[in-house]
Amino acid sequence: MPWFVKIETGIVNKKIFDQYVPAHKKYVLDLINQGHEAKTGYWGDYGGGMLLFKAASLEEAETIIKKDPLIVNNCVEYELHEWCIVVE
Repeated sequence: MPWFVKIETGIVNKKIFDQYVPAHKKYVLDLINQGHEAKTGYWGDYGGGMLLFKAASLEEAETIIKKDPLIVNNCVEYELHEWCIVVE
């Protein structure tokens, strides 16, 4: 399966954003348990972060990220890209 990356920028204040972090973590753990090898994190120097995961296609990747609580609750703007690995 190819890798995909959701690059996100926060669009709400931290108090609102932090309300959805536990649900986002559960969502990522569910992705891991489903075999998507998901990893999530945030930028150390400014607001925003990234979700890296495997999916069968861009269409499946779009379906997956639309279920992310950070997106469902309008906490982030995002870009979705297929990540083509050159060297492993």
